[in-house]
Amino acid sequence: MIVSAEFSKYATHYGSRNVIQKKVAQRLLDNVKSKPKNILDLGCGDGAICRSIDWTYENFTAVDFALGMLELHPKSEKIGCIYGDFNERALFENLSASRYDYIFSASALQWATDIETVFKNIKLLNAPVALAIFTSNTFKTLNETALLHSFLSSAEEIYKLQEKYFDAEFELVRYKLEFESTREMFRYIKKSGVSGSRKVLDYKQTKKLMHDYPINYLEFEVAFIHSR
Repeated sequence: MIVSAEFSKYATHYGSRNVIQKKVAQRLLDNVKSKPKNILDLGCGDGAICRSIDWTYENFTAVDFALGMLELHPKSEKIGCIYGDFNERALFENLSASRYDYIFSASALQWATDIETVFKNIKLLNAPVALAIFTSNTFKTLNETALLHSFLSSAEEIYKLQEKYFDAEFELVRYKLEFESTREMFRYIKKSGVSGSRKVLDYKQTKKLMHDYPINYLEFEVAFIHSR
């Protein structure tokens, strides 16, 4: 297991709320040494992977269960957008009719209801993978300060599962995203879509958390899995 870290000093008004997700997508692509022609992107979102590819491909299949995201995804004759949920076997039965040179998933699989079943279904597609999954250490200090429990899988759980299903390298990357104020930080949390806790704080609890939060940044931990 390789562990590395990045620190991002980032003023929120200089860019979008998806700065970490964009870094994750680019790191996934940097780990791919080939230039696959037939690509599958599970949990594609608004197209971070597709927008970052700098080589010519033949087919790009983008899958997401949020129609709003698919509407924002790049479109072309080479790009096919599929409305589907990677938690459902029916999606993989549909996908198995095609052949893929590479399967990507950036910042999505942490939402799997059963990540082992998803890994098993991905393996059945018989293609190299490049996967990035937020772990339970995402927002670690925030969760500890607010006495919240993360429902995301731990790095150790993800590591064991990827060893079971893939012949892959495993890298753990920790990011820190700095904010100018706690108000900006909590605005980011609300809009970013990467919160790792099920419990929703009420106004009084949120105000107390903003007052008690001891640092000026958020932590993210991402497990990268890429085929050897």
